[in-house]
Amino acid sequence: MDDQKHKEDNPEDTEKSTGNSDELKQTEENSSEMNTVEKKEIEPKKSVVTKKIPEKDPSKKRASIGRGSIMTEPIKRRSFFSWLTIAWLAFTAATGTFFGIILRFMFPNVLFEPKQTFKAGYPDDYTIGEVSTNLKDKFGVWIIRSTEQIYALSTVCTHLGCTPNWLKNESKFKCPCHGSGFRKTGINFEGPAPRPLERFRISLANDGQILIDKTKKYAYEKGQWSDPESYLIV
Repeated sequence: MDDQKHKEDNPEDTEKSTGNSDELKQTEENSSEMNTVEKKEIEPKKSVVTKKIPEKDPSKKRASIGRGSIMTEPIKRRSFFSWLTIAWLAFTAATGTFFGIILRFMFPNVLFEPKQTFKAGYPDDYTIGEVSTNLKDKFGVWIIRSTEQIYALSTVCTHLGCTPNWLKNESKFKCPCHGSGFRKTGINFEGPAPRPLERFRISLANDGQILIDKTKKYAYEKGQWSDPESYLIV
């Protein structure tokens, strides 16, 4: 109560007290502002780093679709036509190979056999008692001349179709496959061959040369060697 009375009695004192409080607040605000300013001055300035945008490599392909998306430089006309020519040639070659394979399957294999009728020279070209092997590889024929006749023997073994060899020292035909043996006349005498060699038709042509026809065969076991066309009298 005394205090209230004292305040009411002294209004000047109350005004002074309020004024002092305002001054204190103002000084505190000023000091805080000064502190913040000092802090700003004390803190070092951060250096601003500018980000560099990487330059695009013109040689690299772009991911987007559109003009210049694959290459920055346009394709030259000359190189374009050269690639086009290569592609066309490759296509033509592939197409030709494909049709060639088709045609290959359409036409079967053809075996070109030697002539079945041919001339074998003159009778005087052959020596008596000898076997001529000159026509063995080309025509499959042995030509033998005896003292009385000339005849042509087949070079096919009558066992399994192998080709015997003429052994001059042993005076016989010997098959290398299974050992069949034939005499100079063509008669079989050893090995598994079941019958003699076959003879071919032989005659003289208009020009006097020996003419052999392989389309006509003569077998000994059938009595065909007595046929006048199975030998040539000289």
